[in-house]
Amino acid sequence: MPSALPDGEPMPEDGALPASALDGAAARPLGFYLHVPYCATRCGYCDFNTYTATELRGSGGVLASRDNYADTLIDEVRLARKVLGDDPRPVRTVFVGGGTPTLLAAADLVRMLAAVRDEFGLADDAEITTEANPESVDPAYLSELRAGGFNRISFGMQSARQHVLKVLDRTHTPGRPEACVAEARAAGFDHVNLDLIYGTPGESDDDWRASLQAALGAGPDHVSAYALIVEEGTQLARRIRRGEVPMTDDDVHADRYLIADEVLGQAGYDWYEVSNWATSEAGRCLHNELYWRGADWWGAGPGAHSHVGGVRWWNVKHPGAYAGALAEGRSPGAGREVLADEDRRVERILLELRLRDGCPLDLLRPAGLAAARRALGEGLLEEGPFAVGRAVLTLRGRLLADAVVRGLVD
Repeated sequence: MPSALPDGEPMPEDGALPASALDGAAARPLGFYLHVPYCATRCGYCDFNTYTATELRGSGGVLASRDNYADTLIDEVRLARKVLGDDPRPVRTVFVGGGTPTLLAAADLVRMLAAVRDEFGLADDAEITTEANPESVDPAYLSELRAGGFNRISFGMQSARQHVLKVLDRTHTPGRPEACVAEARAAGFDHVNLDLIYGTPGESDDDWRASLQAALGAGPDHVSAYALIVEEGTQLARRIRRGEVPMTDDDVHADRYLIADEVLGQAGYDWYEVSNWATSEAGRCLHNELYWRGADWWGAGPGAHSHVGGVRWWNVKHPGAYAGALAEGRSPGAGREVLADEDRRVERILLELRLRDGCPLDLLRPAGLAAARRALGEGLLEEGPFAVGRAVLTLRGRLLADAVVRGLVD
């Protein structure tokens, strides 16, 4: 089941933010994340805030229905306009995620995007992305999305090997994600991403190389590769506990990451974030870069998280409770926190160190700077950027990024 929400102070019923949240807003990009919480089936490794029809039956009634979900989410977009008042910023990125957004009709996704455009306006070069399950789209669906303003799409591929997909409880067939890339290009999408997962129990090095080669053969301009994380409460965690499949292995994860960086690098994909590679700067996911750089974004939908000017909040998780709050004219926010300066400093280090241009050394305190010098001596940080005031991870440093960060935040 989905993971628990964090603790925090109560959210005002009208969703109002402290006046300080919009101080200096003009200098920060604004993005929107639109969460679609529905899936046809639950993947065994997933603890995202998603629900199948069976899980929703009898626990939300018509309020939790996919059929009227777009209208409900649009209500939150309109609430966002009221909360942000006369904030003049056009939206720089919109990312529709899930769940499986493409379980909704393409017209619904287009209407949700249109609501953001109508309430806030879109930047001339706005990046508009949706995630998609390969089995839930066809050429006509993709063409409708493109005509409606979407210009980037991310397909969940995970693996090219059937036995790996089976362990992950993925329902698509090998080869279908690659075909989707061609269909998206034919529909006119400027940028296409494939998501991969490595380290699945039973996956070999050859399986992983085959998945990378299959992805590259499809010709996306962006590839994301994530290590499988076994979350408590998931079906995969229960299978591992029962001894049905082996536990994932950190050394295997490291080996697979090195393979990914080698194969993708040789094919002309440059890393720009620890788990993401692109063929050009234009191919990068700008929306995710907003997160990593601490910009502003409004997350609409059940369980979605938002951040504006150092205020972070999160919505109630269940689609029925979410829709009920909006129907009553209340914010669906479940809680929030106002980040102190020290919190924001630490978060900048945590997030920016993952990026290709790293984080500025002047964010570090004396103990953190001493740790950075040790990391430099151990080959975990690059010498050139360090000499001009930036901490940038080497390839070995990327493998040990969590350990490097722990030292730098002291």
